[in-house]
Amino acid sequence: MSRVTVAIVQAEVAPTAAAALERAAALAREAARQDARLIVFPETWIPGYPSWLDVCRDAALWNHPPIQAVFERLAANSVAVPGPAFDALCAVARDVGVTLVIGVTERVDRGPGRGTLYNALLTIGADGRLLNHHRKLMPTYTERMVWGAGDVEGLQAVDTPAGRLGGLICWEHWMPLARQALHESGEDIHVAVWPAVNEMHQLASRHYAFEGRCFVLAAGSLLRARALPPELEPHPERVKGPDQLLLNGGSAIIGPDGQYVVEPVIGEEKIVLAELDLARNRRESMTLDVTGHYSRRELFDFTVRHVPRPVAAE
Repeated sequence: MSRVTVAIVQAEVAPTAAAALERAAALAREAARQDARLIVFPETWIPGYPSWLDVCRDAALWNHPPIQAVFERLAANSVAVPGPAFDALCAVARDVGVTLVIGVTERVDRGPGRGTLYNALLTIGADGRLLNHHRKLMPTYTERMVWGAGDVEGLQAVDTPAGRLGGLICWEHWMPLARQALHESGEDIHVAVWPAVNEMHQLASRHYAFEGRCFVLAAGSLLRARALPPELEPHPERVKGPDQLLLNGGSAIIGPDGQYVVEPVIGEEKIVLAELDLARNRRESMTLDVTGHYSRRELFDFTVRHVPRPVAAE
């Protein structure tokens, strides 16, 4: 398929997993009615990014009952894979007939690591099968108080009707080896999920598109201060009122030349749509080749052969 219509869902997160699943189904159907064959939701859209780590007091206090209550609720509304919420997401993809990529907080219910939460990115095919399951390699800063360190199992692109599809979560776009693994896997479309796509995240997403010669779907959420946990006290210098947007979206679609196909959408709910011509990836890659750049494989092989290795002291 040379041309494909894709969509990013930018919307306010729901207060519970059940409400989020209901919203995801409705928004996916709406995007599909506009011919989208690939639909992307942002980082940890279920049950929402834990912005309280950054804007509320006492979030790191040991044995603090308000924080314990918040963590209990976060765990209860997370998605077990497999589990009922995951099955519901698979049913959405199957019923709507689209490839679905969605960020979730994943909860391990059985086996090693039982009870651990992960920042995960799920890719579900139009037949309802799980195509890829990626856990964020290393939670960023205070995120480590709620999420465990992930693994490399999902660092790959997979075949879908929308082309070869891969994805990374937030800070992984500044991890050179993670980017290299995805580039080597061969992406037509890369999904970059963020809490919100601020200026630095836009730069990282555009750089990824240019470096990988692929389209990038940069997805961000909306979150208002009134959605913060009621048990916690917002910091007055960071939260001015209940309607303040703590996460302001910024979702955008970027071409393989690093330029915007759809400019960032700030501060509003919207299904961000575009028809992509995947042949552009090859045209942009050819531009690199004819100007004398090494391919990634050639550069890797050159480095292995010619970069000096440290000499052990005798």
